Amino acid sequence: MDVASSPAGYERDFLGSSLPLPIPRLRTPIRELPYTHFTILLDSSRRLAVVTGVNIDGDQLVDVARGDDWHLDARVPAHEQTGEGVYANNDLDRGHLVRRRDPVWGSESTARQANKDTFAYTNAAPQAAEFNQSKELWLGLEDHILNYARTNQNRISVFTAPVLTAEDPLYRGVEIPQSFWKIAAWTSLEENIVVLHAAGFVLDQSAQLSELELDTAQALARIQGSPPPLGPYRTYQVPIVDIISLTGLAMTELADADVLAPVFALRDTDGPRSHWIELADTSAIQV
Repeated sequence: MDVASSPAGYERDFLGSSLPLPIPRLRTPIRELPYTHFTILLDSSRRLAVVTGVNIDGDQLVDVARGDDWHLDARVPAHEQTGEGVYANNDLDRGHLVRRRDPVWGSESTARQANKDTFAYTNAAPQAAEFNQSKELWLGLEDHILNYARTNQNRISVFTAPVLTAEDPLYRGVEIPQSFWKIAAWTSLEENIVVLHAAGFVLDQSAQLSELELDTAQALARIQGSPPPLGPYRTYQVPIVDIISLTGLAMTELADADVLAPVFALRDTDGPRSHWIELADTSAIQV
């Protein structure tokens, strides 16, 4: 087996305030897979994660050599995982969902196991290989939020997954997601009460093409057997209720703790997505 024999997985009480893992509201074939300091809910029919949740202890992070040992999870049938065949000989990257360094904390042996666990194919999703500066922004969101976790031992929990839709283009038997979501959660101590805070983000990698250009590119992709066209990353901070609408996940606690909620209390009068904040760098993030 490629994971620890009894990994603890995501801990709901890690922040000192009970925070359950988001779960699908509709019945769908899901496998719950605990790893070292994180858990993945795998959509068996889509062969991709519908939710990942990781606990990050900023005071106990350990530097571990990266390695590149991508592997199937032996607990899951191979046909339920998106493996090497989707990524071979093309310009698709294996995009880590739980960022490699996030669960790498604790003892040396625990950190090494966590590092290895992040290279399970269940923790990957196809992403555009060519990025603009938004790649570094997306990857660095956890670091930015961690700077605000000054209480509760410098801890945060992060939830990430692709947005899985019926419109995702099919490639080598796998529907390629066009966008991803991320929610970071942390707590503060206010008048001796632990208060939960959360911030939601969406990354869009759908091609920035006209309808005609997109139709032509997709037709060529089907003929040539190449991946669907993916555009440059565009990263947004968004109301968590919008992530719920996009994903169909139940996460009431996170929506109630959303730092954007007071700012966009009248959002329904302005139409969907009208309050999405496109981010060029971390200075625009509201926490």
